[in-house]
This record gives sequence, structure tokens and C-alpha cells, in this order.
Amino acid sequence: MSEGPLVVSLGDPAGVGPELIVAAWAAREAELLPPFVVAGGAAILAAAAETRRLSVPIREVFHPAEALECFEFMLPVLAGADGDYRPGAPDRVGAELALASLTEATELVRNGDCSGLVTAPIAKSLLAEVGFTHPGQTEFVAAACGVAAEDAVMMLASPSLRTVPLTVHVALSAVPGLITSDLIVRKARIVARALAQDFGLEHPRLAIAALNPHAGEDGRMGHEDAAVIAPAVAALRAEGIDASGPHPADALFTPRARTTYDAALCMYHDQALVPLKALDFDQGVNVTLGLPIVRTSPDHGTAFGIAGQNLADPGATIAAIRMAGEIAARRAGVDLG
Repeated sequence: MSEGPLVVSLGDPAGVGPELIVAAWAAREAELLPPFVVAGGAAILAAAAETRRLSVPIREVFHPAEALECFEFMLPVLAGADGDYRPGAPDRVGAELALASLTEATELVRNGDCSGLVTAPIAKSLLAEVGFTHPGQTEFVAAACGVAAEDAVMMLASPSLRTVPLTVHVALSAVPGLITSDLIVRKARIVARALAQDFGLEHPRLAIAALNPHAGEDGRMGHEDAAVIAPAVAALRAEGIDASGPHPADALFTPRARTTYDAALCMYHDQALVPLKALDFDQGVNVTLGLPIVRTSPDHGTAFGIAGQNLADPGATIAAIRMAGEIAARRAGVDLG
């Protein structure tokens, strides 16, 4: 694992990404953040700092290693791609910059110059106009690493909860047909390995959510829980993975229930994201499991409607940077206590 700094991609320059990056750097000492370098956008970041009335001196660098020398005093930004700061006004030029930053940042981690990747929010529809063919940044990074999209697992993590949606950006009507015992077992294995390797949990506990109300109630409300999910849980337990379920989702996220597991595997997008965002919206982190590199992202979007108005909370960006640093340290063999 590289001893270099983390690298942060710029995200869409018209969104809240640039202002949250500079706010995170301004809070580096109070939040005990590891050193990071930003992939491009020096002028944009300087303007974003001005809109938030933050004193953030920018230093353009030509190699990530230089960031380790100046991070304490200046925000290091890789020289290169840049543009005008026009918050709330996304356009094609900004999308091209966002893609260039993401591409460069991903390559810096892949080639070992940086120890982990933190991705700021993008606008997928705009990126599609400039040749971005992936459903999201997770799939982009997975492809760059030679990992099949289905083996790159999105986990949402916060101080109160970790959740994994087994299906993500698909219509709710399609979910029952996509949930299979093999899918659950394959993704649960990846989650269990990552919780041990990246989060330091010696014996990770997985709770598998039911698909239907009341876990199907003996077939009265659907057959998937008994026919598909329960066999997957049994298979995981036979492998020595501490898995339980299927648990009725309406009771899985209560304070008492959350003490009984380390991650909840959910059947669809909102089943996983609603409880996490309700509990910890400003500290939610999207971390990609199953990759050879470290990748995290704040669990929110570009928020064009409030960009540049000093309203966006940097908590999730700070949490994403901190988590990436912790995972990188664990992979490097550092004892975090």
C-alpha cells in the first residue's frame, strides 16, 4: 500500500464539491485529517474558499508526494485541468473537468502514487454527454481496477449504521427478479472480508434484511424470503460467516437491533439508504468494497441548488476523507488501536 497522500477528485465544479473540499482542508487540524491532494481545479477551489470566507492558501504541485511537504500550511492541488467557478450553473465544460479529475485521481491510486481515493459528487447525466458510460463513479473505478461491476460492493457507513444495498439503481419492480441466493452469498462474502480487512472487525456480524413485510409471514406476503434469502443465510453460516436473517426491515434499524450486527445487507436502494440518511445524513460515507484500492465518497449529491451559498455541510466529506485514511492505514498494517 502506498505511503502517499490521499487524492480527492474535484467532482462537478458547479456543485458543492469544491467548497466542501476547501472546508475539509480548513478543518484538517480539528478533524485530524490525513494529508490529501486534489486532482486539478486550483482556481475553482480558491474561488470556492472565497465564497465560504475561508482562508485556504492553494499550492499547485506536480506530484502527489509534494503534498506531504505542504499540506499542513497549504491545500495542495495538482497542476493541470482547471476552469471558472460558477456554482449552481452546471455545463458541459464542467462535466469534462469532473471526468478529467476523476480519471487522473483514479490512476494516481492505481499506480501507487496515492494511498486512497475520495470522490466528490458528480452529475451523471452531464457526464454521459461527455462520454461517461458507467452508471456511476463506483462502476467507473471498478472498471479501471479490472473488477467486475457486480463485485464492487457499495456500503454506506456512518457512526450509527453500515448498510449495503444488494440492488442499487434499478426500478423497485425489478428487485424481486434480481435477488438470488447466489447474489446474496457473493456480496456477503465481500462485505465480511472488507469489514475484517478495512474496518478491523475480527468477527463481523451481518444482518440480512427481508424483502417483504414481516419477512413474508410464512408465504402470505411473498415467497422470496423463505425460498431465496433464508437459504443464502444458511449457506453463509455453513461457511463460518456470522449471518442472520431474513429480518423484517421495519425492525432492523431500531437502536436495540443496531447493536446486534456490524452491517445490514438490504434488498434494494431505499431500504439501505433511508435509515442511514435519517440517522446520519451529514456523516454518511459511500465506501466501495471489493476493490484493490481504497475508495470513499460523501453520501450526497452535487446539490446544485445550494452550491456557492455557504449552506452545504462538510461533515460527510470530512468523514469520507477520514475513513479513506483509516482504511489505507489498516491495509498498510498500521495499528489504529
